[in-house]
Amino acid sequence: MTNAGSVWYIHDGRGMMMANQRKMPSLEIEVQDFGPIVHGKVDLRPMTVLIGPSNTGKSYLAILLYALHRFFGSDDGRMPGFGRFGLAFGRGRPSISQETAVALAQLVQELAGSETGSDEQRKIALTGEVLESLRSEFDKLGNAASTTILRCFGLSDASTLVRKGRRTRASVAIRRSLPGGEKALAHALLIGAQRTEVQFTIPEELSVQDISRNDLSFALGRIGAMANISDGDIGPYEYWIMISQLMEWLVPGMVGSLHLPAYYLPADRTGVMHAHSAVVSAMLGSAPMAGIEPTVRTPMLPGVLADFLRQLIEIDMVPHRQSLSRRQRTRQDISTEIENTVIGGTVRVDRSEFINYPHFTYRPAGWQNDLPLMNASSMVSELAPVVLYLRHVMRPGNVLIIEEPEAHLHPAMQVEFTRQLAKLVQRNYRVIITTHSEWVLEELSNIVQRSQLPEKDRAAVSESDAALPPEQVGVWLFRPKSRPRGSEIVEVKMGDAGLYDTGFDDVAIALSNDGANIFDRIRESR
Repeated sequence: MTNAGSVWYIHDGRGMMMANQRKMPSLEIEVQDFGPIVHGKVDLRPMTVLIGPSNTGKSYLAILLYALHRFFGSDDGRMPGFGRFGLAFGRGRPSISQETAVALAQLVQELAGSETGSDEQRKIALTGEVLESLRSEFDKLGNAASTTILRCFGLSDASTLVRKGRRTRASVAIRRSLPGGEKALAHALLIGAQRTEVQFTIPEELSVQDISRNDLSFALGRIGAMANISDGDIGPYEYWIMISQLMEWLVPGMVGSLHLPAYYLPADRTGVMHAHSAVVSAMLGSAPMAGIEPTVRTPMLPGVLADFLRQLIEIDMVPHRQSLSRRQRTRQDISTEIENTVIGGTVRVDRSEFINYPHFTYRPAGWQNDLPLMNASSMVSELAPVVLYLRHVMRPGNVLIIEEPEAHLHPAMQVEFTRQLAKLVQRNYRVIITTHSEWVLEELSNIVQRSQLPEKDRAAVSESDAALPPEQVGVWLFRPKSRPRGSEIVEVKMGDAGLYDTGFDDVAIALSNDGANIFDRIRESR
């Protein structure tokens, strides 16, 4: 395992890590022999678009990205070390040498001094003993990573994720560039039938200038209360606390945007929304009663769907929105714009007074009464989860992953919804979508093109406020391969005509040629 340069990240001062779209360095994900994908690299951008034929691995990669966010991040935006990774650290009682105890004690003293020091003084080198301890704990994370990935896919055997025809393991590489042209940090997950290994690159320095002073004071106080730090009197439990806290601070700088909370909206949201009550009732009904074996085993749900169902049940119970001021909610809330420009009405949620279960309704603009969501159009049902998540669950800095956002939308509404997704990115959200829609890609081209206009000229074009610079948008094509059998991922660049070369035009040309040929045959037969 190698070392690299310093850690870089941004802290919002409230304990939640926030992405800054203009400053966050790029993050590259490279996969090989993963699902149907032979090989491919994706540079995750604030707006990342995955396109290509069916069965080429778009959903595989989207679910993998969600799993990585789940592994490195958390639901509430807190960093993972003390909670998620702490499960790995808590196993067993590590043997601590006197050298390691002294090194950790010195590090804590340096951190304590950094609270009052200048910014230049608030970058602290990690000693060899501390680095070795971190390496040792990182090496224990393979099983936890495997469990998270398998859960998200709804699988019990990791070999299922390895491309057919290959007896080796699937590999996932994570490369995170560092500011100032420093060498990138590189990490790897090796997924196989027997076990999943992780290989992390640990930086040699801990950058503390952006750590919340409140969080730093709280952590140091907790550590200091349990051990005589000045004498290096550190036992196994204090060691675990300190290493976990170091991990909590290091991980965002190591994996970039993967530490941010992510939310996955699966395909066929209409079906899930319509059957939500029935699905949950069936799951609860099939749960065994005390002392009675169930007669039918309930199939395992993929984690992406299970999380979606759970979040729908708790959709209006998430407390974080109350922490935002009314002005912040108004500025950041784009859900109302989606209701006004695309849905044409209001999506609501209330709860049964008897069982506290959510009930989703839709009120068309100008109506006085609500409709049950299952009686609304499929377009409304598809977009209702987006509105609900933005209104009740998500906040700027989060990642929204949507499969097929164009589903059940008229082309004009596909275009409008694409503009709304661009506005989400402008508001500091990150968006990942899979799509088959030429309308989505053409409007995305316009969105990028608008950003190239000088500010004084942009007002003369339509939808001038929907604009993203090229570096914030990435389009990736999943292209079938015959040898070896599978697919490859290639970036789609914008052409000279200002459009992404997606291959959709080839389909339109073929249809036009077929139509002309049929018409000629009909005319000749008369």
